[in-house]
Amino acid sequence: MARTYNVVTYGCQMNVHDSERISGLLEQAGYVRAVPTDDTPDIVVFNTCAVRENADNRLYGNLGRLRPVKDKHPGMQIAVGGCLAQKDRGDIVRKAPWVDVVFGTHNIGSLPVLLERARHNAAAEVEILESLDVFPSTLPTRRESTYAGWVSISVGCNNTCTFCIVPALRGKEKDRRPGDILSEVRALVDEGVLEVTLLGQNVNSYGVAFGDAGEPDWKRSGDRSAFAELLRACGDIDGLERVRFTSPHPKDFTDDVIAAMAETPNVCHSLHMPLQSGSDDVLRRMRRSYRSERYLGIIEKVRAAMPDAAITTDIIVGFPGETEADFQRTLDVVREARFSSAFTFQYSKRPGTPAATMDDQLPKPVVQERYERLISCVEDITWAENKRLVGETVEVLVAVGEGRKDERTGRMSGRARDGRLVHFATETPGGESLAGQIRPGDIVHTTITYAAPHHLNADGAPLAHRRTRAGDAAEAGRSPRTPGVLLGLPTIGAPPVAPAPAAGCATH
Repeated sequence: MARTYNVVTYGCQMNVHDSERISGLLEQAGYVRAVPTDDTPDIVVFNTCAVRENADNRLYGNLGRLRPVKDKHPGMQIAVGGCLAQKDRGDIVRKAPWVDVVFGTHNIGSLPVLLERARHNAAAEVEILESLDVFPSTLPTRRESTYAGWVSISVGCNNTCTFCIVPALRGKEKDRRPGDILSEVRALVDEGVLEVTLLGQNVNSYGVAFGDAGEPDWKRSGDRSAFAELLRACGDIDGLERVRFTSPHPKDFTDDVIAAMAETPNVCHSLHMPLQSGSDDVLRRMRRSYRSERYLGIIEKVRAAMPDAAITTDIIVGFPGETEADFQRTLDVVREARFSSAFTFQYSKRPGTPAATMDDQLPKPVVQERYERLISCVEDITWAENKRLVGETVEVLVAVGEGRKDERTGRMSGRARDGRLVHFATETPGGESLAGQIRPGDIVHTTITYAAPHHLNADGAPLAHRRTRAGDAAEAGRSPRTPGVLLGLPTIGAPPVAPAPAAGCATH
């Protein structure tokens, strides 16, 4: 029997996509994904995040809970990868000596070999590279969705935000060739995928470092229009119905990106634009090279070109030195920008970042009180913005796992083109349920009847339902797989089953 695996993912979309690559690598090496009810897979991989302080606590807490399970199941292996592994390195094995493998953000492709080596040597393997050995998208990928796919256009970041540890863990920005990106998008569409999200730490700076030889004009070095032209090129791919991207940076955001969004039919009118703070003084200390006026100017241009655009953001409360006046300015910008959603965070001190050593670290009660006021302000605005959609007909790409109460309420869920979460009824006026006919990946049109701060309901019968190839794939239980090209990476066959422990006492 093949050995089984489970991947536990923390953090951002980058990590989610990296976990798809981890799964693809393990399956290529002969492992089989454990069923959800299996509490004792042969291999557990933690793909970690290091952006927030509680990421450390979550990892080591879960490792502690897993120790007695491993003790009872000889041959079980635990691997830790991702940003926290890149940061803590060998400290992970010192704190949790029952961990078998530690690998970093730059050498995901080494995981199968490291697992085999750790098993053979009966000792922990720690391998952390300082830079990429191959671009991650060359690795095999087991996609989690039949209808939506992540496509990396770059990895790493050249910015130096004082609160952020990501550049130290993911390295300098490396851009992927446009032809490779478009080939991957086409391959996903050929598998039935309807929606792709282009991923980068700063998608707006994409293409700046390209060489000139043999490249069309828009792909040449220093051409700031490369990302806009990439969006337009995605618009030429038949069968691709939705294009999203994350995350842009306000300092690099240009008018040609707005034009590309507005003029390319399959590019969704949704924009995630991190604000972080509305105070220019705080932005200066964060080393965010834009100011609130610049930020709001971008929002104004986006809405002028796309009045239906849904704009989301990230906001940090309690950055060192933030005054009440600074915080009030953030509330002012939130009210003016009128976000459809916001990811809000209390500042978390991360060792190794300049902000961690700044004076005027704020007391927790002050940060908590401001955070609660920010949440209240954001929810008032998002609820008001959502209420404006009551009575509107929206196109919904049916999803799986978005609606936790769907089974009880008799609804299904999905995302509108602007990214909003929609729970929709599946019963016709005659009382017939369409739940068995509508599949994840299908498209429905429905009318919004109710708005909440974080979702919309459509309690009438769907106005239209279109079956798609993505829905066919979901019904067949088939997920897209992109094989990748293992450039110079060693491969191994199916790992052998661990032998049963011998009876009697073991020698040590």
